[in-house]
Amino acid sequence: MLHRPLYAWALIILGLPVHLVTFFIHWSRRGKQSSSSLMEQIRTELIASGDRDELKRKYITQLERKHAFFNQKVSAAQLESEAEQWTEESFQSAVLLQAEERGRALGLDQRSYHQRFQSWLQQPLFLGISLLPGLLMYILILLYSNPYVKYIFERLIMSFFVIIGVTIAVFSILYLSPFDPAANILGEGATKEQIANFNHIYGLDQSYFAQLWNNLKGIALFDLGTSYTGNEDVASSIARKFPITLTLTLISLLMAIIIAIPVGIISATKPNSFFDYTFMFVALIGLSIPNFWQGLIFIMNFSIKLGWLPATFNPENAASIIMPTIVLGTGLTAAVARMTRSSTLEVIHEDYITTAKAKGLSRRAVLWKHAVGNAIIPIITVIGLQFGGMLGGAAVTEKVFNISGIGSYIVDKQFIPDIPGILGGVVYTAITISIVNVIIDILYAFFDPRIRSRMKQY
Repeated sequence: MLHRPLYAWALIILGLPVHLVTFFIHWSRRGKQSSSSLMEQIRTELIASGDRDELKRKYITQLERKHAFFNQKVSAAQLESEAEQWTEESFQSAVLLQAEERGRALGLDQRSYHQRFQSWLQQPLFLGISLLPGLLMYILILLYSNPYVKYIFERLIMSFFVIIGVTIAVFSILYLSPFDPAANILGEGATKEQIANFNHIYGLDQSYFAQLWNNLKGIALFDLGTSYTGNEDVASSIARKFPITLTLTLISLLMAIIIAIPVGIISATKPNSFFDYTFMFVALIGLSIPNFWQGLIFIMNFSIKLGWLPATFNPENAASIIMPTIVLGTGLTAAVARMTRSSTLEVIHEDYITTAKAKGLSRRAVLWKHAVGNAIIPIITVIGLQFGGMLGGAAVTEKVFNISGIGSYIVDKQFIPDIPGILGGVVYTAITISIVNVIIDILYAFFDPRIRSRMKQY
């Protein structure tokens, strides 16, 4: 953790009461001759004795032999630079080794503060005394000690900064927009006193930074204030509308996964066949059809002409969610199917697939254990990206089917502009997308052992 500046500073800040006491003890116990001065003294002695020059000559000879063996032409400056780098590394190690030996002979405690603090951490008594004042620091150390927990923790921290950035960006755009909420709501006949009173009530007469701080504080405390229209509580409105959009999106996502992945795999295993051309042609149509047009066609045929399904959404009628789900999931299904095909098609021609077949594994085992497992990473990426787009793009589908979701809510509020309503909808959509991205990162590690090993290294 000490080799990563962000974590090193976090350890110091979170455990500041403990570090103040332990650093004072370290400072009072340090030897008369510091480790740095002892190392500098030994370094000067070794240079004066010619040991460093001898070491450099040895490395130059080794490098000349190596380049001659491989018939490599290297300039004198490059050879000098490479030899200097090797010499400095070896010479520094030798200085450190002699400094430790001489320090032990002189009875000096040359440990740095961090080394001494690590030795204290191994003592139960120290842990017991410092547990309460350094609780946050120990929680951070505990999180860091598990590579998987650390991986998730870092992604959550990154998501937090993303949400802050989204909030600042959206608020800045709304603040700079030419729309005047007071004039739009009160109408053209509103007097200057009425507009000024409106701006004072909702804090629109404050400075940019004051309004931004109030909005950030409200989002953190789940208190988004009241809407400019209807005097409704924004948090309550989002709590009612957001689950509808999220449910619609999740059902569409599930439908896309169930249909698209098998279709993509079949197309990849039978390239340039009738099934391949048919599936990919249908997928291309699915990508090309606009949501609003597809929704209107569905309403005209399945609701007006045939009367099979209701034209508008009704929470008490489960059948009313069928058409919106299909319309919203059509584009996602097509995108995932095409990505599954191309990713699987690329993998099945790799050498390890040929090796698996040569070992006598069945076609199904080769396909599912070796091919699909290695092709799933790009597919997961597309699903995650499309999911975020569906949350934002659900507004069109919601408008067509008269669904009172978060997408249509944001669209209605942006023409005022109703800053609390828009900010609340956008930020909590960003929170959901950030959580989905964290889940996707975890799935990466679950499916790809290379990512798991990289997590353990860092």
